[in-house]
Amino acid sequence: MELVVKSVSPETLKTATLVVAIGEGRKLGVAAKLLDELSGGAISAVLKRGDLAGKVGQSLLLQSLPNLKADRVLLVGVGQDAELGDRPFRKIINAILTTLKGLGGSDAALALDEIVVKGRDSYGKTRLLAESLVDGGYLFDQFKSQKAEPRALKKITLLTIKAAQAEVERAVTHATAIANGMSFTRDLGNLPPNICHPTFLGEQAKALGKEFKGLKVEVLDEKKIKELGMGSFYAVGQGSDQPPRLIVMQYNGAKKSEKPYALVGKGITFDTGGISLKPGLGMDEMKYDMGGAASVFGTLRAVLELKLPINLVCILACAENMPSGGAARPGDIVTTLSGQTVEILNTDAEGRLVLCDALTYAERFKPQAVIDIATLTGACVVALGAHTSGLLGNNDELIEQLLSAGKAADDRAWQLPLFDEYQEQLDSPFADIANIGGPKAGTITAACFLSRFAKNFNWAHLDIAGTAWTSGGKDKGATGRPVPLLTQYLLDRAKA
Repeated sequence: MELVVKSVSPETLKTATLVVAIGEGRKLGVAAKLLDELSGGAISAVLKRGDLAGKVGQSLLLQSLPNLKADRVLLVGVGQDAELGDRPFRKIINAILTTLKGLGGSDAALALDEIVVKGRDSYGKTRLLAESLVDGGYLFDQFKSQKAEPRALKKITLLTIKAAQAEVERAVTHATAIANGMSFTRDLGNLPPNICHPTFLGEQAKALGKEFKGLKVEVLDEKKIKELGMGSFYAVGQGSDQPPRLIVMQYNGAKKSEKPYALVGKGITFDTGGISLKPGLGMDEMKYDMGGAASVFGTLRAVLELKLPINLVCILACAENMPSGGAARPGDIVTTLSGQTVEILNTDAEGRLVLCDALTYAERFKPQAVIDIATLTGACVVALGAHTSGLLGNNDELIEQLLSAGKAADDRAWQLPLFDEYQEQLDSPFADIANIGGPKAGTITAACFLSRFAKNFNWAHLDIAGTAWTSGGKDKGATGRPVPLLTQYLLDRAKA
């Protein structure tokens, strides 16, 4: 769907559907008042009949109002608050999009510039609006024998004042790239695991390298992983017929002398739990255990589309965790790339086993900061639910930058503690470290494990187990998070 920005008066625009705001108590917004006057009071007459109260997300479609160039006018309720929060604003946009999808017109225009969103300027408000519109058009039906009918809606025009047009256009550019990245992430997550395996992800990386110039791609196979000394990473994939892959993608948009930022993604394309087998109910959703790697793919795509002036390294640790005669066992001890030894007490705590070697590998790039992203712990879902990602790390400035980026992108994270006391839960009598720390504070002890491999750089860990996908029912599917947060963090670093 194409988004266009124009600074014209709404009554002059010829469009299939013109959208204007109505406040609670049937209060007409600026654009609605103008249209009401031109149409001889047609809008106020409808409101007097009580057909629309103006509550957030309510809508009413009017046909063929006199003296207007628009074929239809869609009235949308924006509530009674002078300033809306992010959630109500998104609810309004989603209500508009739902109505527009069901109409026959190929275009629409939104005259919503007057809406004030708390804490957001024209850029910030438009980012939310445009991202919601583009992401709201996402559809995954490639495995359906009967495809969805092509939608008539192809273009949406955002109306604004001349003084704000440049900022609104910048917001649309950023939002479109982010939404495209989210779509890529969602596609990868929603693919079935018999198609989306480590080798397939390596092929996706190479395809991305061909699509965008300046992206260097290297895919390391299981032989190379073993030769490097990544004993922890190798152990996770050794029980599967699908071989593991370490994918390294380098984008240089700044001077070569400038140190890169590094994103490290957990790419477990299917997680049975290995020998520590998971319950069968809901195991199909373990195809989403590569959500960290998928979000790195999506973020990188957004960065490439925007041509951000930064250097970025993306490292994806991809494997399939399966039980077999060759699988790692509880009680096995492996040697990591860092030289530290790990006692594997639970083979279902496999994400940290692939990430620890990937974090050590990241050191060779001398990064400014390293952020790992993983669907790591069920404990994070218990603690924060499906709305907020868990955030831990070893550098206060980096943590604050990510929290701020999440707030700006409406893709929030919440910091959990990483106190030394939790490290004691990982003590092993036989190795340097155990891969689990017991039932208490599971998200924190998982991060404590990773922290032992991140001592030589500024590091943050995002646990997205609750936010990477929507679980169960007809709405099950990948969300595309935390692509907005990560892209905003990189936009802030690039000052774009």
